[in-house]
Amino acid sequence: MDRIHKLIKEAQEGSKTAFDDIVSENMGLIWSVVARFKGKGIDSDDLFQLGAMGLVKAVRKFSFDYDVKFSTYAVPMIMGEIKRFMRDDGIIKVSRGLKETAFRAAKARESLRAANGREPTIDEIAEYMNIDRETLAMAFNSAKEVDSIDRSIEGENGRDIRIMDIIASEEDKSEKIVDNILLRQSIMRLDERERQIVIMRYIKEMTQSKVAEKIGVSQVQISRLEKKILRKMREYMAG
Repeated sequence: MDRIHKLIKEAQEGSKTAFDDIVSENMGLIWSVVARFKGKGIDSDDLFQLGAMGLVKAVRKFSFDYDVKFSTYAVPMIMGEIKRFMRDDGIIKVSRGLKETAFRAAKARESLRAANGREPTIDEIAEYMNIDRETLAMAFNSAKEVDSIDRSIEGENGRDIRIMDIIASEEDKSEKIVDNILLRQSIMRLDERERQIVIMRYIKEMTQSKVAEKIGVSQVQISRLEKKILRKMREYMAG
């Protein structure tokens, strides 16, 4: 059993130290996912914490029967936790008072339309209800249906697909191309030993202990070097 599987087993048995070690060894993986959400208006450190929560969930749900590497299994969980927060945090919340005003405004509009034989103006409705026009405008806007990215529409093959999946697929294509270019450029700017560490850790998926053994330094030194390298790469990718 390799180190990561040993740590997962210990974590699933309740070891907090094992959880911490897994998060520490997968910091680069979390940051690589966080980089995809740059410019979305949320602090990167907050996104990292969400990503770490996703990683912890991945540890808890991971099964050794899965024919997949843990990192491959973890990425969708990390992304899912961040996307869930962004989706839920972005929902438009309308107060009950404003909803009630919107309901009364709709009734007032109908009454004025029936009485005058035409569509009433905002000022006429506001005067009828004895409220200011700004409050009335906000009430009308709150009553408009907000289209949900979770809403399903009919696809070309007759099967329902979610709006979010369409948006995500198009964004993923363009973001993946840009990410790959930026990542390649940032790696090329590293020195030879730094590139070697990145390749062993994130392409060959070797543990920090194994990389330390190959290079001839301690695991603690590799951990420090890795953090320094990832910080440098993030700066390169940020321009």
